[in-house]
Amino acid sequence: MQPETTLMFAEGAEAGAAVARQDAGAAAALAARLRADPPRVVVTLGRGSSDNAATVARYLIETHLRLLTSSVSPSAASVYDSAPDYGGALMLAISQSGKSPDLLAAAEAAKARGARLVALVNVADSPLAALADSVLPLCAGPERSVAATKSFVASVAGLLRLIAAWGEDAELQTALDTLPELLDRAWALDWSAALPALRDATNLYVIARGPALGIAQEVALKIKETCGFHAEAFSAAEVRHGPMALVGDGFPVLLLGQDDEAQESVAELAAEFAGRGAAVLHAGIGDAPGIRLPALAAHPVVQPLLLVESFYRLANALAVARGRDPDRPPHLRKVTETL
Repeated sequence: MQPETTLMFAEGAEAGAAVARQDAGAAAALAARLRADPPRVVVTLGRGSSDNAATVARYLIETHLRLLTSSVSPSAASVYDSAPDYGGALMLAISQSGKSPDLLAAAEAAKARGARLVALVNVADSPLAALADSVLPLCAGPERSVAATKSFVASVAGLLRLIAAWGEDAELQTALDTLPELLDRAWALDWSAALPALRDATNLYVIARGPALGIAQEVALKIKETCGFHAEAFSAAEVRHGPMALVGDGFPVLLLGQDDEAQESVAELAAEFAGRGAAVLHAGIGDAPGIRLPALAAHPVVQPLLLVESFYRLANALAVARGRDPDRPPHLRKVTETL
């Protein structure tokens, strides 16, 4: 198998086109309604890659819109048949398929308890879309590889569009206008310098901070799904509270950053890990010890999304190099129908 022949490769390459299909007008119209009648809190609902996209949104909603934001536990409704008071809350439900039973149960319970439900969903006629008060289509198109790529990018892009319009952030809106082109350029970047360190790896830490933390979580998930070894994401602050005790000679660490206030703390860790003999890989933190992977200059909110697009191409190549089929990970299906 050649990396360029996989569905993951083809679908990852389509992320820029998917984002270009999204309707900025729909996000702007919803944002206007939210400004006119603001929620008291925002709650997010998602599993897997969708929950990673929600983590990106949580940081930005709290820092850009100054609204308390939390992630919902779907099992509270689907297993324990319970839900808190959602009066005055906005729920952002994110899903590729829009039909996972636990997400639907949580969304139904939230609406019954007073939430406004917004669905960011790739399947326009899905049960989640039918349940929602407002729908923001992801426009990723069919995604056949089990490993989500373009649908994750489209989920984050849709959330960024909503946040930029809601906060009337002209600078971010302008940056998002160029996002499809930037994603195409990010896909073309060569991260193959990371292959020697990861080809035979059994563990990986992925470190980030701020909006890049959700991207780090997505990277770790894709390593487990497609490449078949353990990876774990940590914030640059959290990793110091115990997990870094495992990092020693040859332990691979991937650090991701963006050009904002969090960048320095991530870069400091690169030097500390290198001093322990770790195999340090990094992108988006400037000059630092270890192997510097190429990254594009962009608005700091957009930069982490460009990093994951470059990473997807690496993950696909790494899976093939390790003798795995990234489109068909063992024991996984495209739609995970958890209860």
